[in-house]
Amino acid sequence: MSSKSRLVVLAGLSAITAAPPVTAAPAAPDGGVTPEACQALGYRVGEPPARRGVITGRMQSAPVYVPQLPPLPVPPVSQRIEDPRPGAPAPPPPPPPPPPPPSFQARPPVGVPSVPRIPPLPVPPVPMRTETERYPGALANPVRQVAEAPVSTFSIDVDTASYSNVRRFLNDGRLPPADAVRVEEMINYFDYSYPRPENAQTPFRPFVAVAPSPWSSERQILHVGLQGYESAARERPPLNLVFLIDTSGSMMSEDRLPLARKALGVLIDQLRPQDGVAMVAYAGSAGAVLAPTSGRQKLKMRCAMETLQAGGSTAGGEGLALAYALARENFDPKAINRVVLMTDGDFNVGVADPSKLKDFVADKRKEGTYLSVFGFGRGNYNDVMMQTLAQNGNGTAAYIDSLNEARRLFRDDFSKQLFPIADDVKIQIEFNPATVREYRLIGYETRMLAREDFNNDQVDAGEVGSGASVTALYEITPAGARASVDPLRYGQARPPAGGGAGELAFLKIRYKLPGQPASRLLERPISSADAFPTLANAPESTRWAVAVADFGQKLKNDPRLGSSFDWPDIVEVAQTARGQDPFGQRAEFVQLVRAAATARRVNDLP
Repeated sequence: MSSKSRLVVLAGLSAITAAPPVTAAPAAPDGGVTPEACQALGYRVGEPPARRGVITGRMQSAPVYVPQLPPLPVPPVSQRIEDPRPGAPAPPPPPPPPPPPPSFQARPPVGVPSVPRIPPLPVPPVPMRTETERYPGALANPVRQVAEAPVSTFSIDVDTASYSNVRRFLNDGRLPPADAVRVEEMINYFDYSYPRPENAQTPFRPFVAVAPSPWSSERQILHVGLQGYESAARERPPLNLVFLIDTSGSMMSEDRLPLARKALGVLIDQLRPQDGVAMVAYAGSAGAVLAPTSGRQKLKMRCAMETLQAGGSTAGGEGLALAYALARENFDPKAINRVVLMTDGDFNVGVADPSKLKDFVADKRKEGTYLSVFGFGRGNYNDVMMQTLAQNGNGTAAYIDSLNEARRLFRDDFSKQLFPIADDVKIQIEFNPATVREYRLIGYETRMLAREDFNNDQVDAGEVGSGASVTALYEITPAGARASVDPLRYGQARPPAGGGAGELAFLKIRYKLPGQPASRLLERPISSADAFPTLANAPESTRWAVAVADFGQKLKNDPRLGSSFDWPDIVEVAQTARGQDPFGQRAEFVQLVRAAATARRVNDLP
């Protein structure tokens, strides 16, 4: 038997003995996913996956005969011991060797199938596990001199993927790679209970606070928050969604496709009769699993999901094209038209170049179909791909590491994820050189814009969902304090135009209402009246944001923090700002800080 045949037989036997029994899909509140109910809708669930093209099976109940080898012959004595006495009789000659054993001709009992014996295959050395996760390698924002560059401009970001991904590493007892930590996404994971705007026409209400920096006695933290308008349920337009689900072989483990199915089940629970869903799966090839279906038919959606099995390579580009085609076929200008992608980002067939996919989803965004991306898995998670698609598709990027995270995204924050209140949201801050010497934006490295981009309505920026908030922190050095760089010999601080006495900076926000081409402007000064003498006196939201920002910067090994504010100090500040914490997210954060400190000690790191 050839080596290839041996491997096939071994693989088949391994699957027979190791595969768990196949069980019916779990019950659902809309009648229950059962094989009978799904069969009536045209979907077969609860059957062995082998009938759907997956090699598996149950332990056979029939007896299997395995032939036994005969006992090995006893080897002949290789040496004789001579009698050393003089005149001793000669020893008798050795007995003749035993006749060779008859050839083994055992036969299985009648009617019982036999399994041929296969010589053991050589076991290759186990290679060290290598991780192929990919993250954007953005450099931290530098310190800017106000006299040289008084204006800071960036696109908002309400993604949260980095926080839950960092949590996954720490819960595994490991420190995350520095590039996996995006501080703004960690800060924006939390709700800050900012004052709410009063109407959808002015969908933001800014919040500002200034407090001393806990890690630098000569600097301050400028805290800028935007609270988005939360639309009432009756005001929300219908949804035209296409679920695009990665069913490639890399999605086979429990934290990938099985978890994605559970996450989509939570989302399906929130759908209304006026909403519509189609479903596309992609692996070696892409195909439609569910035609556009009304939100009334939740059972049909669940049955379609239960048929999904992982296997094959990842034709992500082809899957995206089909999903957008389905969304376009049912496009409704009065609806939210969105593709919801669930993947580990490991595209390896067809168009897999992030730059080409970026142009593709950007074109579809301009046509009115947005893209939200939800990541799964570990080991080969492609965060670069996820960020590229979400940022250019006018959607959010999140990482789902547990069913609890799926509930947070698709139940508790359902409206934030799917119902936009503003597009192309940009923030610009002009610092006053008379009162601020230098500044540094904490995070948002992949969201920076040129100064002239702020007024250019053709430049894409971030989307904000119903009820979502945005938070940004600057570290600023007041005028008169010691700067981090030498002053220019010929530079001179320019006085602010139009006075501005007592102002630290001027905040401007640009946004578009959904579906409108022209942006609107919201602005306010930031003055000494917004400052607090100590961090302890600052609002709860500011203290919490500072604690999270410091945590993220320490995980990134940011050299500008120094060693004066360490892990216990982060915990202390966070404990004073936990507030109501109805879902325990802030309590969990405190435990993650402690886990990071432990992981540092285990690895003998500062």
